[in-house]
Amino acid sequence: MADITDDAVNADRPLPIGTSGRHSGGWWGMWMLIATEAALFGYLIFSYLYLFSQGGGKWPPDGLPKMGPALFNTAVLLTSSVFVVLCEHAVKRERRRLAVFWMSIAIVLGALFVGVQLKEWHDHPYGPASHLYGSLYFTITGFHMLHVMAGLIVLAVLLTWTALGFFDDRRHTVLTIGGMYWHFVDIVWLLIFTTLYISPYVL
Repeated sequence: MADITDDAVNADRPLPIGTSGRHSGGWWGMWMLIATEAALFGYLIFSYLYLFSQGGGKWPPDGLPKMGPALFNTAVLLTSSVFVVLCEHAVKRERRRLAVFWMSIAIVLGALFVGVQLKEWHDHPYGPASHLYGSLYFTITGFHMLHVMAGLIVLAVLLTWTALGFFDDRRHTVLTIGGMYWHFVDIVWLLIFTTLYISPYVL
């Protein structure tokens, strides 16, 4: 009898819901992932700068890097982040079509970054096994390329979910978390650009 009474009382209680926003497990999990990946890139960049400081010869061995493609890619990647933010704002205003449009542009720009980077790799007169600089350059930019491609997959999934109406003005935490990863990829590129392309001109 007591069990029946308890069931009747509990039946009117709302079902528990998961945390959202900055209290969600996904939000903290993404920060942990970002911290781990930041440590990886920090180690790679430190290794580059340390070996650069220890080298007594010409650095880079094949001359100063061309700034054009890297500057273009920097602008492309930063602009893509802007469109990811615009997508989230459009979702909060419940303008789904506009959100899909903004996210689509972000993905196109990310793919453009990949294309320009691949073209730059192809045009280099050296490879990963040519010398120490080549090994460091392709390792650092290669790891970043993998993160960009992973980010594009994340954005593609978010685009699909946005188009299907999974997000609205209250449910958009996953979109925010995915955007955090993409912004992290952009910040890492700024550090790589400064290290690989700008530092040889000033150090």
